[in-house]
Amino acid sequence: MGRESGILMPVFSLASRFGIGCFSREAYEFVDFLERSGQGYWQVLPFGPTGYGNSPYQPYSAFAGNPYFISLEDLIEEGLLEWDDVNSVDFGNDLEKVDYGKLYEKRFTVLKKAYDNFIKKGETKSFEEYKKKQKYWLDDYVLYLAIKDEQKGKSWIDWPEDLRKRDEKAIKKIIPEYKEIMEFQEFLQFKFDEQWDKLHEYAKKKNVKIIGDLPFYTAMDSADVWSHPEAFLIDKDGEPSAVAGCPPDAFSSEGQLWGNPLYDWTAQKKDDYSWWIKRIERNYEWYDCIRIDHFHGFAEYYAVPYGDKNALGGKSCKGPGMDLFNVLEKKLGRLNMIAEDLGTVTEENQKLLEDSGLPGMKVLQFGFTSWDSCYVTHRHERNCVVYTGTHDNTPTYAWVQEINDGERDFTRRYVNSMHTDYGALVWDIIREAYRSVADLCIVPLVDYLCKGREARINTPGTAEGNWQWRLLPGYLSDDLARSIRLLAETYSRIPKAIPAEEKEETEDKEDKEAE
Repeated sequence: MGRESGILMPVFSLASRFGIGCFSREAYEFVDFLERSGQGYWQVLPFGPTGYGNSPYQPYSAFAGNPYFISLEDLIEEGLLEWDDVNSVDFGNDLEKVDYGKLYEKRFTVLKKAYDNFIKKGETKSFEEYKKKQKYWLDDYVLYLAIKDEQKGKSWIDWPEDLRKRDEKAIKKIIPEYKEIMEFQEFLQFKFDEQWDKLHEYAKKKNVKIIGDLPFYTAMDSADVWSHPEAFLIDKDGEPSAVAGCPPDAFSSEGQLWGNPLYDWTAQKKDDYSWWIKRIERNYEWYDCIRIDHFHGFAEYYAVPYGDKNALGGKSCKGPGMDLFNVLEKKLGRLNMIAEDLGTVTEENQKLLEDSGLPGMKVLQFGFTSWDSCYVTHRHERNCVVYTGTHDNTPTYAWVQEINDGERDFTRRYVNSMHTDYGALVWDIIREAYRSVADLCIVPLVDYLCKGREARINTPGTAEGNWQWRLLPGYLSDDLARSIRLLAETYSRIPKAIPAEEKEETEDKEDKEAE
């Protein structure tokens, strides 16, 4: 990882015509904006299909993509939809907020029309090849969704016993009944990957790399836990003995009870971590670099007895540590990853970060609220990634308004800002991030735009109002791009030009695909 910079911007937050950001024209325009701004990276949030609560960190699958990201315009260009199919549909009227309820009600009906037309056309060769390539996870995922639909959305834990336990006879019996709905879901994954591959190739051509986000845990109600119970600490009836959380701290006297199933690291080690290898392989199909959420969990994790009302009765357990990363590197080669190492630092998780050699994260908002923090820039090292804030933080414009006078005074003195205007102070904080010795600097788009609390992506510990903010059309101006590029130039963060031979290879590949 060289000295570069990038922008954090969720796909769902892109401007678009149909209720949510997706792989449409606006995504390509954002890549163009990154190139004009001298940015080498686009950091996105997890791509998984979301369920109740709409959190990308609680997906139905660790391998599948979110069908909401499929561009309807692209389907129209393919002849799979007509403009009349989409123009009359209400996907939500608020251009600055995703309406997930309306998307759930309306979007799949439109996508089903596209699927029906795709089958009618009969040009399914690439579709069949895709299904064979992704068979490892795709078969189980679409069957899980089909049964879940038939069970009126119930968690798999509450399914009839034969389906819950994946009885071979019961599964064989229902597959013919669910053939169409399963194939529809396969079609959605096919189109998701096809459209993302096209956008990803465009980004490569523009010298923009993608940082993806990999959640540490999976959701209990997911195709992963249902189809691979051997990888998790659950009994033969599907019930966990303990679930994930974190211990009591200064922020929560009762700790945090997340409820995710825990991994059976002993069983996974015997299996040479095959599930994790497949998962990382899948993520590298999407991303150039992977940010691993809750990296500390690989060193030690917090297990709370199943059924407890809070996390007070939990205990810390040893994770797989370097053993997992050694196997991953042996199987997959050099790991291009970022470790989300925020939170309480212990000797165990600090040693794992050092042993792995992965860059950790430094968030400036955390640094300026403590007089002796490891997050302030004079304590950074080259092998790290500096952020003004993350998707879990308040936008920096709102943050500088909400901190107390002492913290704000310290922030101004540290970044040498004479400005009383909060917007100017935000840009001074951004400049401080660029000035860091850290190899990589990532700034959320909301900070460049000086957006307030209304643009907060997620507030940890809350269930509503998250994952909704959308960018209004027209905000990615040339003036903004020039201002960002000036920072990248001043602090030597412009990405190196693509070697001529690599550019030729990309162009040759595009020519062959066009043929």
